[in-house]
Amino acid sequence: MTEVGIIMGSKSDFIIMQAAKDFLDEMGISNEISIVSAHRTPQLMVEYAKGAADRGLKVIIAGAGGAAHLPGMTASLTTLPVIGVPVKSANSIDGWDSILSILQMPNGIPVATVALNGAKNAGILAARIVGAYRPEVAAKLALYADEMKQAVLDSGKSL
Repeated sequence: MTEVGIIMGSKSDFIIMQAAKDFLDEMGISNEISIVSAHRTPQLMVEYAKGAADRGLKVIIAGAGGAAHLPGMTASLTTLPVIGVPVKSANSIDGWDSILSILQMPNGIPVATVALNGAKNAGILAARIVGAYRPEVAAKLALYADEMKQAVLDSGKSL
């Protein structure tokens, strides 16, 4: 059963969003990728969000640029955790439009928001959520953290 859904507003966002998929694949977490536009395919977005839990998803990662309504609208339609990835798109106002659209959600509609183009962190956060219930994922995340630590220590030796 697929655990994490990765959605984005357009195919061009995949250049950024692939980092989330790659990390989830590395952790052995099943995931799916879909193009779901809040503005161009709103009915598809509603169906995706409302059916996500019934399909077995545990977390949704939603990337969007520009007005970036996809993460918030998805969060308004599901009880699953939604992680928003602001994407600096071609029509973006230096990424700030996306960041603020995802970050400034009203009370009751939380969206965990990562940095601009921060899809890898979205994948890591989704893995941590899944890892809270799957010890083998938590163990892989601990190993990943140890590897990051060692890389920092090793980099200091080369100075």
